[in-house]
Amino acid sequence: MLHRSVFLCFLLGMLIILPLLLLAPQPVLAAGDSYVTRYLKVSEPVALELDTEGHTRLFSAQDLSVGKVLFEQNCMNCHVGGATLPDPMISLSLADLQGATPPRSNINGLVSYLREPMTYDGSEETFWCRQVPESWMPQTEVENLAAFVIRAAQKAPGWGVDNFES
Repeated sequence: MLHRSVFLCFLLGMLIILPLLLLAPQPVLAAGDSYVTRYLKVSEPVALELDTEGHTRLFSAQDLSVGKVLFEQNCMNCHVGGATLPDPMISLSLADLQGATPPRSNINGLVSYLREPMTYDGSEETFWCRQVPESWMPQTEVENLAAFVIRAAQKAPGWGVDNFES
């Protein structure tokens, strides 16, 4: 009888405590991940271009780590390693991002593209990339995603190139 009471108390305690632990806010990549610190070379906040006028904004390792997770969850099927599987001639390399019309090598340009994807020459909407509305991804998250892509294009070895030994 005593064992049954102890078991029931334990079970009741677990039923109360377990949901609290599972629903408690979890720290999101508090220090960033090793890819961001090692390959993107971000331990302190880095300034990335916001627009073509040269305005910048600081992005932390945590911001870029969040962007990396968003990229892995939403973009990596077509853009593994910065390549573009539907159109291998245009990658997520810095040169290709800069060469787009309008340029996508700054935060606002890439966010605008993600909100309304256009062909590389900017002449019409494209069906290759999925539109990312505010209702799906808030502004801060889409900016972190853009920051990850731009920083990877700047620093990650082999990002968006044919030769991964660079």
